[in-house]
Amino acid sequence: MGYITDLKPTDYVGISFWLISLGLTATTAFFVLEQRSLIPKWQLPVNIGALVTGIAAIHYFYMRYMWVKTGKSPIVYRYIDWFLTVPLQIVEFYLILSVGKKIPIEVFYRLLGASIIMILAGFLGETKVIDRNTGFVVGTAAWLYIIYEIFYGEAAKYKESINDESIKFAYDNLRWIVTIGWSIYPIGYLLNKTNMNLLYNIGDLVNKILFGLIIWYSAKYLKKK
Repeated sequence: MGYITDLKPTDYVGISFWLISLGLTATTAFFVLEQRSLIPKWQLPVNIGALVTGIAAIHYFYMRYMWVKTGKSPIVYRYIDWFLTVPLQIVEFYLILSVGKKIPIEVFYRLLGASIIMILAGFLGETKVIDRNTGFVVGTAAWLYIIYEIFYGEAAKYKESINDESIKFAYDNLRWIVTIGWSIYPIGYLLNKTNMNLLYNIGDLVNKILFGLIIWYSAKYLKKK
């Protein structure tokens, strides 16, 4: 662990890598410890939240090392993380709705498919396998489809038919994170090398940790009596 001394106080990107890696680790441990205090129907959504933060924490340990030692953008590690965690986060909408009633599996597959296309297009664009602008357009289109689905599509209609306030609170707040919080990623993509990693790190801090905490709060304090 001798590389710790290489982190300079003016390296704000490196500091952000350290903060988010520690935050993700602590959040994962918290979700695991809280499992026994949750009612069974909410345990799967919270477990998926712990899986998201746990996977991200592992990747951030690698990314922060690479940044501090080389100053280079750990883009491959970041997308490996996103290929795993983003689809898990998107299917949380399906799992949260399923707490209240049976939801058609087609909703799950549509959300999952759109999230995979979004990340794949961004990865191919950033690694120059395809034109960078093309990757941006395709990825953004998939993101906008997800937003449409969770606000106006079939998933949103099922949410309106559920009376459980814990489900409504989680669903409504998570869709605003996907809309506003996730806008950080296309901005970072457009910035390319200029402050891209700092924006991505701030985005993951909000969009992974806060995302999971909203689910936990809904499960523990807003559960239907």
